[in-house]
Amino acid sequence: MSRVPGPSFCALLLALCAAVSSVSCGSRPAAPAASEGVAYVGPLTLNLRKDLAAKSPAAGEAKHGERVDILETRRRFVRVRTSQGLEGWTDSTFLLSSQQMDELRQLAEDAAKLPSFGAATAYDALNMHTGPSRQSPSFFQIPEGAPVEVVGHRATPRVQPVSQPPAPRRVAPTKKKAKESKLAALSLPPAPRPLLPPDWQEMSRPNLKDFPDYTPPAAPPAPALDDWNLVRTRDGKAGWVLARMLFMAIPDDVAQYAEGHRITAYLPLGDVKDGDEVKHNWLWTTIGKGTEAGEFDSFRVFVWSLRHHRYETAYIERNVTGYFPVALEPTSSPGEPAFSLVLQDKDGKLYRRTYAFSGYRVRMVSKAPFERPPETAVARASPGFVSPLAQDAAPGGWWAKVSTWPQRWLHR
Repeated sequence: MSRVPGPSFCALLLALCAAVSSVSCGSRPAAPAASEGVAYVGPLTLNLRKDLAAKSPAAGEAKHGERVDILETRRRFVRVRTSQGLEGWTDSTFLLSSQQMDELRQLAEDAAKLPSFGAATAYDALNMHTGPSRQSPSFFQIPEGAPVEVVGHRATPRVQPVSQPPAPRRVAPTKKKAKESKLAALSLPPAPRPLLPPDWQEMSRPNLKDFPDYTPPAAPPAPALDDWNLVRTRDGKAGWVLARMLFMAIPDDVAQYAEGHRITAYLPLGDVKDGDEVKHNWLWTTIGKGTEAGEFDSFRVFVWSLRHHRYETAYIERNVTGYFPVALEPTSSPGEPAFSLVLQDKDGKLYRRTYAFSGYRVRMVSKAPFERPPETAVARASPGFVSPLAQDAAPGGWWAKVSTWPQRWLHR
């Protein structure tokens, strides 16, 4: 005779089936979050965190140029997912758009075509930025002592990091009393504006004789500038570095004559054989403070003296306003190198001057007007570019605009 299973056995069987179904359902992989956009990693290495908190544990890291999907945005922070499926939070300022990545590639291509103003090395490990600004992402680090080629220069305002303002507190609207609303409805219309006399502008204009102690306000000081150099590495990378962190790789027996000025460019002007040694004649450009208008304020030609076995000055010009490029020029006379510089003349215009060098004699052989290139991303590193900051500092620039604010306000 067969036995019928009791109620306890049925309850146990039902519980076992429920447990199996829950395990099978929980083992299904969750659907990946939808992407809100695409970005690229800017820094050389980007650390991702599991949460927004600064002390949140690290979730992993991503490399420069790696494409990431944006999953969530909270103010300036975003949650991203890498191509390997790694998810984490980071600051949006460390990410580049597709357009910025294209501009970075274009900068490397254009920098490869620019002439070199001399080799340089870094005092210490130096970050290479995507733009001439401390706030721009650094995507590569130049090792200490690694050579780079200087191909451009720019002085830009020093911008301090701006903290995000706190969100404004929402204030609940107050309920108006019924009596106040009735009085507002019965209020009279505003009185018409009085007519001004025809000469009201002359009447309202102050007379300096009535204010003997008045002194006009002084112009505010010019903003602090940072000196940047556009450099390229041997493997084709191009970016911006602080110029004061580089030193030009000209021989020490020439660099000792810099007298505290910074060498901005140098070129060899032929060889001189002194016994078993081969020495070079040199052209260099230097600048005093480093943030004046132009790329250099002095240039000098050094020759190797076979009589005294040392470098001597063959030609020097000081107190000039010069711009890149500094380049060697072809010459019809063999053994007589020629070079050219872009200098600002007394009339305020730029001219390319060409000098011929023969023995100890340097003479100018031609002078032609020089046109500035159009203002583009690459032209800022090209010769003769004048930044908008320098243009605003000129007469009629931003200070003139500020000084006319009261007049424009009175004439409205």
